[in-house]
Amino acid sequence: MASRRKEKRTERSKLDATPPWETRSRDEPEATEGPYDERDAPDDDIARLDLGALRVPVAPGIDVRLEMNEAQQVIAVTLAASDGHMQLGVFAAPRNESIWDDIRAEIAESVNSQRGVAKEISDAGFGTELTGKLPGETGGQVPVRFIGVDGPRWFLRAMLVGALATDRAKAAPFEKALRQVIVVRGSEPLPAREPVPLRLPKELTAQSGEDEEQPL
Repeated sequence: MASRRKEKRTERSKLDATPPWETRSRDEPEATEGPYDERDAPDDDIARLDLGALRVPVAPGIDVRLEMNEAQQVIAVTLAASDGHMQLGVFAAPRNESIWDDIRAEIAESVNSQRGVAKEISDAGFGTELTGKLPGETGGQVPVRFIGVDGPRWFLRAMLVGALATDRAKAAPFEKALRQVIVVRGSEPLPAREPVPLRLPKELTAQSGEDEEQPL
């Protein structure tokens, strides 16, 4: 994605949505290899799981897992395989301001505070990224890699965990999947960095309703 000029943040800039009754024109978007904004999505035949704010590709050998809270709301989506997993999160962002630089610095500080190791890299394919290690649940340290993409009024974060965080060959299918993601930001006003709500796919929602109607 093209870098954007920094602007002084104001309280007004923290709310990023254009009211639905306003009509605004926009310049032609910069050419991109993905991930895509909904308005710039390619006309392809790739099967994608519709999670509301994210349309995630369904690829052979990669499982798509949804994390739910107690209210049965989707709070995270993870693409997983035997070599590790990639968690995706989408957040609201100011209209004319990149937030990845600030978020990257905050992630690095958090990793280091957990006795991990974090460093920036700039030759991995998605601009400046962050790699490091975090303490594992069973001891030792687990490799991690963070990718950030600044889009129009949204920010997409990917966290790769395990061997695919350091092995480019193993990461390739996940990088391809990330580039095929489509972000559907919507027009709802949200504070910058607020998660854009995800939802269960319609087919799963319908199946859940049918199951509830069946007798025990």
